[in-house]
Amino acid sequence: MLLSELLDAPELGLRLMHAAGGALDRPVGRLVVTDLLDPGRYLNGGEVVLTGLVWRRRPLDSELFVASMAGRGATTILAGRAQLGDVPADLLDACQRHEVTLVEVPIEIAFADITEYVAAAGSAETGARLSASLIRQRQLLSSIASGRSLDELAARISAEIGHDCRVLTSTGRHVVPGPGELPDEVLDTITHRFLTADRTPAVAVAGETPYSLFPVGSGLGNRLTAWVLVIEGDHTTWSRDHVEAVHELCAIGALDRARRDEGRRALRPLVADALALVESGAPHAEVAARLRQAGAYSGRPLVVAVGELRDDGPSEVALSLFEDVALTVGPAVVAPSRDGLLVGFLPAAPGLAEQLRHAFGRLAPGLHRARLAVGVSGETSVDALAGGLEEARFAQRAAAGSRAPVSVVTSDEVASHVLLLSTLPDDVRRTYTQRVLGPVLEQDRRTNADLLTTLQAFLGCDGSWTRTADLLHLHVNTVRYRIERVEQLTGRDLSTLENRVDVFLALKSL
Repeated sequence: MLLSELLDAPELGLRLMHAAGGALDRPVGRLVVTDLLDPGRYLNGGEVVLTGLVWRRRPLDSELFVASMAGRGATTILAGRAQLGDVPADLLDACQRHEVTLVEVPIEIAFADITEYVAAAGSAETGARLSASLIRQRQLLSSIASGRSLDELAARISAEIGHDCRVLTSTGRHVVPGPGELPDEVLDTITHRFLTADRTPAVAVAGETPYSLFPVGSGLGNRLTAWVLVIEGDHTTWSRDHVEAVHELCAIGALDRARRDEGRRALRPLVADALALVESGAPHAEVAARLRQAGAYSGRPLVVAVGELRDDGPSEVALSLFEDVALTVGPAVVAPSRDGLLVGFLPAAPGLAEQLRHAFGRLAPGLHRARLAVGVSGETSVDALAGGLEEARFAQRAAAGSRAPVSVVTSDEVASHVLLLSTLPDDVRRTYTQRVLGPVLEQDRRTNADLLTTLQAFLGCDGSWTRTADLLHLHVNTVRYRIERVEQLTGRDLSTLENRVDVFLALKSL
């Protein structure tokens, strides 16, 4: 209840002696009864202090009392007349100096009467608020049952609270775009904040605009796969009723998501069958028919994406992430392949690779120790999907060699030697590296001679002694000595192109 409503209660007979700015429209906070001269240590801010003035022995005591409570953020004093017969003028003066509201309590009114009145009013308000909340929940559930979309319900809550609502995923996909999709730089800020916040709801600030972030459903789930309700404005300044409306929308959003997830799970067997047909070399007509059943093929060119999420728990997490990114460009047509990688069939579109790189990249702050490597093929027709799948696999192997938390590589970006090496089994590449560079690696391990680092720099500088020395901040003679030592250990003359290629490929196979 508001302080003005407490003052208007005829049965209490309270008299306002001084009102600080905005005090009458301020809710009555916690009531504290005290007669200590220094009550500040027991206050946390916002309290209404009831006192019988037993602490006052001299006029200066009023200053000490008011300063103590005002310093801790208490807002109002309800002063009883029973002890002194009246409220002293020095207390009124102190309240005016410290901008603390002062109210006189009649002699016949006990403090217990005031606390019981406030408690009863609070219970009535709580009951009314719960009743309104239940009514709103029933209306939202009824709307969902009658076929209303989540977009419509979000628009309804937006109008009710006066703030635009959107629903996003951690990759920046708009499940509910609200009045319009947010620009990429704002999405980057929001997803980063959501993935790294200690707790939710949280507030992200993009430019000068605050956005409140509420998890849809349980806030204890994996944020990488979560939906987030994004609302323009800072929720810490909103009324309790508006915050409750937002939480109710989150609960309805969780039901809507469960329905959508169930629909995607029903399509997964069709996608898995289509992938198995591609991998087995089945007739193109069968592949096309199965992809059409999954909603992934309309006769237009396709792009194949192959990816792996390492060290991040259940495979369901990775599958959900890949489906979410696929939904940014088309249907969620993703399935695990025979080698355990995830394969997606996506409709070809201009700028698709950059779109995938940006969407997957937004997950980086929430990956922690996990690493995400994705390979993307060029455009391909349905009768050449097997080749597109191999292209994407080669690119994925190149991406897996990166130490970045997220790496997306297209087949166009794969250099010829990388493409060659990616086709070789890991044990073959390791054997080749050991045969060519084994003595160098062993020498570095025993003596920390930095031969490998010098060799990499030397080949990277096209065999220039001076540029290598400048790059490594070494004397040219030191570089010459180290390269000669490499030649001795490997038995290869690095002045010849053939030997340089052999050593270069061995370095790339590390």
